[in-house]
Amino acid sequence: MAVQTDERDPAGRLGTIADPRPGRWVDTYDPEDTEQWARGGGRQLARRNLFFSIVAEFLGFTVWQLWSISAPFLLAAGTYGLTQDLVFWLIAVPNLVGATLRFPYSFAVGRFGGRNWTIISALLLVVPCLGLVYVVYNPGTPFWLMLLLAATAGFGGGNFASSMSNISYFFPEREKGSALGLNAAGGNIGVPVIQAVAPLVIVGGAALTTARPAIALIPLSVLAAVLAWRFMDNLSDAKADGGAWRLAGKDRHTWIMSFLYIGTFGSFIGYSSAFPSLIQNQFPVIPIGLAFLGPLAGALIRPVGGKLSDRVGGSIVTVASFALLGLGALGAILAISTGSALLFFLSFVVLFLASGIGNGSTYRMIPVIFRRGVQAGDRAATVTAKRTAAACIGIAAGIGAYGGFFIPRGFATSLGSFGSLVPALVALIGFYVVCILVTVVVYARRGALGMSERI
Repeated sequence: MAVQTDERDPAGRLGTIADPRPGRWVDTYDPEDTEQWARGGGRQLARRNLFFSIVAEFLGFTVWQLWSISAPFLLAAGTYGLTQDLVFWLIAVPNLVGATLRFPYSFAVGRFGGRNWTIISALLLVVPCLGLVYVVYNPGTPFWLMLLLAATAGFGGGNFASSMSNISYFFPEREKGSALGLNAAGGNIGVPVIQAVAPLVIVGGAALTTARPAIALIPLSVLAAVLAWRFMDNLSDAKADGGAWRLAGKDRHTWIMSFLYIGTFGSFIGYSSAFPSLIQNQFPVIPIGLAFLGPLAGALIRPVGGKLSDRVGGSIVTVASFALLGLGALGAILAISTGSALLFFLSFVVLFLASGIGNGSTYRMIPVIFRRGVQAGDRAATVTAKRTAAACIGIAAGIGAYGGFFIPRGFATSLGSFGSLVPALVALIGFYVVCILVTVVVYARRGALGMSERI
């Protein structure tokens, strides 16, 4: 069979065999082939898949955080049998499920194909939307069922892993960082968008209108699946790299970076989930519709963390981000003690900015760490290092997301046991201090890991 690399075949597929399998499978695609990338349509193929991947991942994040903004309105309605502690369960469990699903979702692309899994994962988003609609229209829903339906929102959290894994196969190494950065940012923006839009369509806080955001997301999720079916592609070479995951799992730095990522991304998703409820509980004078500003700031500043790390080193920026996180938590404590709503809001904005910077810097550290011991010109070792670093990023992305469970539950425990958020914030400051010490001792000192370049 002849191989086509210079033009599309009659079925509109690029880089496929002349008689391709059904399902938009691309069999002869190499993004490192500069001829195919520049003139064979590779760039157009990659960019098209990136765009529709961002669409699906964006919706995934909005659904993932749907309960974070809906649950406070259900509590305020007073007809759903909720307490503040139960609300924190409803916003924490989707994060727990989403973090856990990131591991199987990472391998789903290699098993089913990137296009095919994007279709499946987008359609799965309909389930949690229908679940929230059911709860809103059935105030007598038992809490166990309510919690189970909220847990399905974790489908949206898993989307990040499969989306990032899929897009990584489409781009050459020289452009992979930018592509993955756009993909990640497109997803993260979904958090502030749902928190900004939902209060606008929940008219006057009326209970039944709480279903409106979920109802609107149902056709959008179906549309994302249709667009993936129509415009995305499966790559035959996109295979689950189990060997790289085993190598990463044996390397202690995978687990150290996963711990640090709990402090950065875990803080971002944890504070994003909890912030609307914290405003409602601590300073109701602040409009809950302003809660989106925090995660918006964190999402937009993430690329800045990466760029700063390129200049001065990821470990230095990571230390600074943890220090800033500690200062933000300290500011929140001061705000609670003085009753200052403005200081409380601004302190959380600082927390979001710091976590966003740290997200960018930790992701920049990982490829550098796994280059240790690799000699210039050793192509085999370089390829292995890149594969292992990619696997480490996948593991860290999953483990880091567990912060989205621990932080809301930490706030709930603090309120339930002490009647104040202060103990939880003090514990978080202590955690950030530990993260600073780990980063300094392992990575930020001169000549760390025997490397001449700054980590």
